[in-house]
Formats: sequence, structure tokens, C-alpha cells
Amino acid sequence: MAALDEPLKKILGGTTAKVLAEHLDLHTVGDLLHHYPRRYAERGELTRLAELPLDEHVTVVAQVADARVLKFNGGRGQRLEVTLTDGSGRLRLVFFGKGIHKPHKDLLPGRRAMFAGKVSVFNHKLQLAHPEYELLDRTAADDGADAVSAFANQLMPIYPACQQMASWKIAKAVDAVLPSAQDAVDPLPGSLREGRALVPLTEALLKIHRPASKADIAAARDRLKWDEAFVLQVALARRRRAETQLPAVARTLVRDGVLDAFDAKLPFTLTEGQQKVSQEIFDDLATEHPMHRLLQGEVGSGKTMVALRAMLGVVDSGGQAAMLAPTEVLAQQHHRSITEMMGELAEGGMLGGAEHGTKVVLLTGSMGAAARRQALLDLVTGEAGIVVGTHALIEDKVQFHDLGLVVVDEQHRFGVEQRDALRGKGKQPPHLLVMTATPIPRTVAMTVFGDLETSVLDQLPAGRSPIASHVVPAKDKPHFLARAWERVREEVAAGHQGYVVCPRIGDEEDAPKGTKKGAAGAKAAAAKESSPEDVAEKRPPLAVLDIAEQLTTGPLDGLRVAVLHGRMAPDDKDDVMRRFAAGELDVLVATTVIEVGVNVPNATAMVIMDADRFGVSQLHQLRGRVGRGAAPGLCLLVSEMPEASPARARLAAVAGTLDGFELSRIDLEQRREGDVLGQAQSGVRSSLRMLAVIDDEEVIAAARDEATALVTADPELSGYPELRIALSALLDDEREQYLDKG
Repeated sequence: MAALDEPLKKILGGTTAKVLAEHLDLHTVGDLLHHYPRRYAERGELTRLAELPLDEHVTVVAQVADARVLKFNGGRGQRLEVTLTDGSGRLRLVFFGKGIHKPHKDLLPGRRAMFAGKVSVFNHKLQLAHPEYELLDRTAADDGADAVSAFANQLMPIYPACQQMASWKIAKAVDAVLPSAQDAVDPLPGSLREGRALVPLTEALLKIHRPASKADIAAARDRLKWDEAFVLQVALARRRRAETQLPAVARTLVRDGVLDAFDAKLPFTLTEGQQKVSQEIFDDLATEHPMHRLLQGEVGSGKTMVALRAMLGVVDSGGQAAMLAPTEVLAQQHHRSITEMMGELAEGGMLGGAEHGTKVVLLTGSMGAAARRQALLDLVTGEAGIVVGTHALIEDKVQFHDLGLVVVDEQHRFGVEQRDALRGKGKQPPHLLVMTATPIPRTVAMTVFGDLETSVLDQLPAGRSPIASHVVPAKDKPHFLARAWERVREEVAAGHQGYVVCPRIGDEEDAPKGTKKGAAGAKAAAAKESSPEDVAEKRPPLAVLDIAEQLTTGPLDGLRVAVLHGRMAPDDKDDVMRRFAAGELDVLVATTVIEVGVNVPNATAMVIMDADRFGVSQLHQLRGRVGRGAAPGLCLLVSEMPEASPARARLAAVAGTLDGFELSRIDLEQRREGDVLGQAQSGVRSSLRMLAVIDDEEVIAAARDEATALVTADPELSGYPELRIALSALLDDEREQYLDKG
């Protein structure tokens, strides 16, 4: 291993090593060997210039079409403008001041070169300002003919690069460390490698960096993907095995208890999906090892009902159940809907309560002292069978009589520590059910939530209505926006209610310094920038307080409009939600606090302002707040982005389907894995360089099977020392902890 642990400074010198460390997070020889080319340019092949992404650092191979020096500032300044072509599109390069002499000499019409720089727009045309370049057709007379030797192959590697270090400079650094590839320790067991016809690791590293053919690249990629998938799946398989070794109290179903009483008074029958998933959960609860289950359900598929039945089952067996929600609004909402669904069963021990009932308490950070004391007392005595709360549940003061089940709502908002802290409250580890309404593609579930078994609810309960979604291009067609407000008024006139969602609250604290709010700021930005996309991007996002004011004095004049956002006092928030739910308000102008779990069946219309500022899953979640009753829902996505922009394409995708799993795939493709796993998850992401969580479903599934078999046969991996080394490299302790979270 030693050769790969060698610091880059020793081999490349301090300056280069510093840039690689600071900008690309590459510190050792091994890091650089695993910094794979993003793609390969073929000699003679030119980059498609028309498809270059704005504001990104790119490396292009192109031909000089023409070059000319222009004077400006009354002849005092001069700039060199070079036009590149790929045969179809064009790209302009500009060099200023003293920097124009060398490129003027080098970049003659007809020459080919690699150029690296950041793509910007000037006067509606794409350009690179002061790009770095490397000529590809030097003649023998040129100095530094050796400089191009890195590109002597037909396939030139193009590395993920940065402004401070162009791709061809990274290629030279890789040349210096490539000999160390022969010291790489191969983590894959020999039998697996032969069975899957994978090339040895050393060969894969040489082929990925310096391929002689496309077949070399394919062979190297197949091999390197397997490494990543397999090592990660072994780590997860060991976690799952460790969990199954933990003791837990089995919670078996009891006849004629609170669960049966609850089921008997349900006004509807459970969907097949709800019955099947409930059975999976009850089977898990009946074992003497803690359940670890992820329950995914489409928005409105009735997850809360399934979770509540599991909680009641645990109460029947003498335990307590806790439901952890990410925000106070949600905790209050869950508490309200659970007590409503249970009726007198939620009033155990109170006058008028049912004999089988239990007490359902709420615990949040902003409760008054007396209410809080009572809730804590009910938990420690076991009087309360069910508690719904926020992070306040995790504090040291909170003691349970016998915690048997923890239900976590919207997992990705909780860190590992919180989940663990709550689990630590049981005498033995409680069972765990994680609910998420953000559909997770199967492959992500296998990597990110690899330590959880998965259940999926994919049927919508009867009585839910379809939602029509449309994009409203506010800039190109202002009359569409006017029509949107008319539609809201029509819904209200028909006895329904609506939401208007904005990205920002709008009390001065969050206006960026130095920008006048609203129109003035947008105008100033517009004066400076030229492309319409920039203008829409640069102005501050629309704010709840501003929009509410404009609506009450304008298009929604006369309707009962209220605002809801995270900075309001908890009692005020609860009061607004209660009035909206009771039908005393017509329109709620809110931030994304309403994103999850808010349930008002009479609300049918939603207008999302600056919809391009939200992610795909977020828009899908928000849309799930309407159409929850018998009347059809309407969701209008308002955007000022130009029609051709990626942001508009994203909105069109959301408007085009109600299928959350389909949208989660689109979301994943657009954001790439890193962000899907979230910033907190970067631990695993940085170890996935070759594996694409979207495309490599088969590799991930096969690796999971192989890993599970290997860990079952040899839990300590005593027969696989190389695999143990690779595991410890992947999982320094904190990452192993990270995997625990899901």
C-alpha cells in the first residue's frame, strides 16, 4: 500500500501538489490514480461547441477559424478575438492586454488545439476569456514537441479539471505516478474476478488513464465500477449483519387490543399495498432483533396510516412508540391527524376515553413549561403509549418507560446522531421504521439506505383526485400569469382553497446585502447582464411577504389571504394552519414549510412562484398538498426562465408526470449522484468515482448479492486481507458511522 499512500508533494513538487490538494482534493498517489478521465477526445474529433454548458469549466478540442486584433478605448487597448469551429457551432475566445502576443503567434487559422476555460455569454454569444490552450498539431520546428507526447495516442484523456490546473497538466501529473499502479492492492477476491471476467486492478488503472482503444476503456470501467460497488456493498452487508446480532424485545400482536379496536372503526378498507406492507412490518416487529425498515410511499399513499398501525401494535404489546418529525409544523400536523384518526382511542386514562385507549402526546421545543412537564411525566410513567415530536424528543431529559418503536418521518432531514440518540433511549435497541415520501430509485436505496430493508407503497388510496400541472411562463406570456390568479379565484368561488408558494420569506434579514428588494434589484441586475437567463437568476427569489401584499391589493383582492413561514412564532403558525384547515382562510401564501405532511383535503389549487428555484422532488412534494380530496387538483409552476433553459426543461418534466419514481430518476440524472446523496453523504459519494448510481443498477445489485454471500460465509473477512485494507480506506471511522444513518 505504501507506494499509493505517498504524498504527491514528493513526486510532483510542492506547487503542483498544492493546487491538486486545494482544488481537486487529491493528496496521495492513490488519490491521483483514482482521478479518472471524464471522457476521451479522439484525435481529429472536435468537441460539439453548440452544447457547451454555461458557467462551467470545460475542455474543448477545436479548430481555429479566424483570429484578429481589435482596438478599443480610443486605440489605447487591444484585444485578440479568435473564433473556433467544430464544423457546426462556433465559440469565441478573447485575450486582452499583454496576454495577446503568444496566442496571436500560435493560434493561426486552421490549427487545432485543446482549450480550457469557463464558458460565459457576451452579447448573446458563448465565449471563453483567456483560456489556456495546448496545440495538438505542433510541427517539429515548434518548441516543446514533447509536450504533446501525452496526446500521442488516438484517445486523449480529458480529466475533471479546474481553473488552476488544465486537463493536460493533470495528464502530465498522472504520467508521473502511473508506474505506482503496479503496487495497487486488489480488493476483489480472485474467484469473483475470474467468475465475472474482470481485468486485474493494475491493468485497469493503466487502461483507464492511457487507453490504446475503446475496448481498453470499457474493460477498465467495468473493473473499477465493480471495485466501488463491491467494497461499498460489503461495508453495508457487514452493517446489516451487525444489526441482526443486536438484541431487541419482540413485539408480537395481541388480539382485541387498541389495534383491533382502531381497525374496527376505520371508515374505509386498507389498500392491498397497505395490508402487505403492514404485514412485513409486523413480521419484523415479532423478531428478537431490531427492525430496520425503509417505508417509501408516493405522496398521499397512506404511509401515516401504516406507521400508526405499527405503533398501535407495539402499544398493545406493552411498549411505547415515538414518531420523529423534521419540523414543528409537521409534528403538530401528525399529532393532530393521529388523534383525529384514533378518536376516543387517543384518550386512554381520560374521562370519555375508550378502555383500550392510550394517551397520545406532543413534545416540541417551543411548548410551555407546564405542558412539557406533563408530557415528560406521561412518557416516563408509560401513561402515554405514543409520542409525536421534533428533535426535542432526543434531549437528555426525555425518558421513556419502554420505548419499542421509533418512526422517523422524512429521513433525509435527520442526521445519524439524532436517530442513534433516540434509539439509545430504549432498554434495548428499539425497532426502527423510516418513512420517506421522496421516492428513491432502487439503486440509490441499495447504496444510501443499504442497511435498511425496503417496503414500497405504490397505490393511492381511493378518493384521491388527479392533479393537473402546467408551466406558466410569466416573462414570455404575462397574460398566462393573470389567468393563473383568475383560476385561483375560480377555485375559491367553488368553495375550495389554494396555496401560493415562494422560495423566500422576505423580512429584510435574507435580502442579499446591497440589493434593493424586488424590482429595483432585478433592474440593476438586468442592466449589468445581458442574457435573460442571467436576469432571472440574478434577482432575489420572490418572497412570501412581498407576494402576499401584491396579491391582497391586486389579483386576489377581497379573498381571505394569510402567510405562513418558518420565522413565525409556533403558536401563530399553528393558528394559521388550524384556520386554513377549518376553511376560515381562502389562500395561504407560504414557504416550503408546507412541503411535507400538510393535509387539507379542501385545498385544490397551488401556484408555485419562481418554481425553477426548487428541486424536482421538492416540487413533487409541494404538488402533493393539493388534490387530497374528491375535487381535482391544479398545480401551476410559474417561472421567468427562457423556454430553452435547463430549468424550464425540469419544470416541464414535473408538469408531465405524477409518478414520483419517474421524477426521482429525472432528478438524479440532472443532479448527478453527489447531490442526491446530499452534502452530508459526501463520504460515500467521494468514493464513487466510476459508479453511476443511476445507470449501473445491475452492477450494484450483483455486487450486493456477492457481498452478502461473502459476509455470511466470513463475517470477519479473515480470508480476504486485501478487501479489509480497501474497506478501511473506504470507511475511515466517520464514514462507517455515516453509513449507519441511511
